[in-house]
Amino acid sequence: MKSYIGAIDQGTTSTRFIVFDRAGRIVATAQKEHAQHTPKPGWLEHDPSEIIRNVRETAAEALIRANIRAADLAAIGITNQRETTVLWDRRTGSALHRAIVWQDTRVDAAVSALARAGHAEPVRARTGLPLASYFSALKLQWILDNVPDARAKAENGDALFGTIDSWIAWNLTGATDGGLHVTDVTNASRTQLLDLRTLTWCPELLSLFEVPAACLPTITASSAMLGTAQLELEGVALAGMLGDQQAALVGQVCFAPGEAKNTYGTGNFLLLNTGADIKLSGSGLITTVAYRFGDAPAAYALEGSIANTGALIQWLRDNLGIIQTAQDADTLAQTVADNGGVYIVPAFSGLYAPHWRADARGVITGLTRYATKAHLCRAALEAAAYQTHDVAAAMTVDSGITPTTLRVDGGMVRSEPLMQFQSDILNIDVVRPTITETTALGAAYAAGLAVGFWSGTDALRAQWQADRTWQPNMSPQIRDKHLDRWRKAIARSLDWESS
Repeated sequence: MKSYIGAIDQGTTSTRFIVFDRAGRIVATAQKEHAQHTPKPGWLEHDPSEIIRNVRETAAEALIRANIRAADLAAIGITNQRETTVLWDRRTGSALHRAIVWQDTRVDAAVSALARAGHAEPVRARTGLPLASYFSALKLQWILDNVPDARAKAENGDALFGTIDSWIAWNLTGATDGGLHVTDVTNASRTQLLDLRTLTWCPELLSLFEVPAACLPTITASSAMLGTAQLELEGVALAGMLGDQQAALVGQVCFAPGEAKNTYGTGNFLLLNTGADIKLSGSGLITTVAYRFGDAPAAYALEGSIANTGALIQWLRDNLGIIQTAQDADTLAQTVADNGGVYIVPAFSGLYAPHWRADARGVITGLTRYATKAHLCRAALEAAAYQTHDVAAAMTVDSGITPTTLRVDGGMVRSEPLMQFQSDILNIDVVRPTITETTALGAAYAAGLAVGFWSGTDALRAQWQADRTWQPNMSPQIRDKHLDRWRKAIARSLDWESS
C-alpha cells in the first residue's frame, strides 16, 4: 500500500512540493522562489516557464529528501495562486505573455469603464465577485488585445487560457502531447467568467469580457481522478486541484457551515464556509466556491481578500532594506512596547475587501522623530491584524455569525507578536494548528480523498490538532484607540489615484 501523498503548492513568490504521510505530517519539502517582474508601476508578472521548471525541480528534490520514488505517492494535488492569468500556445507549449499576477492593476481603467456602463451589479450577482482588477477575465482580455495574434489563436483553440493550476496540470500530464486542459471549480470561480449557480462558463460573461470559449479549460471537481503525471512524477495520479485559500480551508478541516480560517501569506484571506448556501455579500466580501469533492454538491464560502500583508514585510526587506529576513521584522518589533503612533496602510495595488477602492495607495501615518525602524516593523505586522479585523467585521454582518475562535495558517503565523495582537484586536481566541502548511495539506487531502487514501472528511477532522492558542489581553479603551487611528489612516489612503 502506498504511504504518501504529494502536494504542489504554487504561490505568489515561490513554488513548493511537500510530501505528506497518512497522518497528514510533513515528510519532506522543497521550495524555490521565482522572479517578480514589475515592468511598470502597478504591473506585476511571473514567467510561466520558470514556474513549471520550479515545479519539476522541487518535486524531484522533495522525493530525494523523503528517500522515496514517485511510485510511492498515492496521488498528487495542486494548489495555486488563483487569479493569476496565463495564455499559452497549444502547439509550442510556450506562454504568449508573462503571467499577469492577481495583484496587477493594469486593467483599472477597464474596471471603471464597465462600472460606468452599469455592469457591476449584474456581474456580482452572477459571479459573487465585484468588478475589480483582481480577477482573471480582464487580465485575459488585456492579453488578447495587446499580444499579436493572441486573439486569433484563442478563437481557433490554438491558445489556451488558465490560472496557474491549469498551466501546471497541462504541463504535468503531457503538455503538447495530450496535456489535460482543466481547472477546478474553486479556481474557475475566481475568473469572473463562472456562473456560481450552474458552475459552468457563462456565455453572457464571455461576451461582456470578449473571451473566446475555445480557449477555456474544462471545469472539474476539486477532488477527482483527473489524469496521470509524467516526467519527474511519472505514473502518479493527479487527483486534486484547489485555489490556495480554498485549499487552506480544507486543510483546516473547516467542512461545516460557520467554520472559518485566516491565511497569512503574501496577502491575507479569511474564508467562512457557508455550505450549500450562496450568500451574496452586502459588506464588500466575495462569494466563492469553497470546494467540491467528487460528485457531491459544491460548498460555498464568503471570503475577505486582503492584497498586502506578508508582501509588506517583503517590501521592508527588498525595497527599503531595513531588514534582511522576515524574522528580522519580528525581532525588531519585539524591541518596542508599541507602534509609536505609526500606522501603515499597504494599499500598493488599491484596497481589497471590504473597501474595494482601486484609487487607494499606501500610506505611513503618525510619523514623528521618535519613530524607528522597529516601530515601522511593528506597524507592518499590525497592519495585517487591522485588515483582518475589517474583514471579520464585514463577515459578521453578512453571515450573522460572530466567531469565538479564528483558525490561522500561513507563513506569518510564526510571528508571536502578530498572533497576540490579532487576538487582542479581534477580542477572540486565535488558534494555530500543529501543521501550519494547511494550503498544501488541503491539496493533499483533496487528492487523497479522490483515491481512497483517506476514508472521508471525518477521518481528516480527527487528525487536526491545535499547536497554540492566543487569548485577548487588551483593554477595550486601547483597542478602540487603535481602531480609531487605523480608520483615520485608511481614510488618508483613499482618493489618491483618479480613474
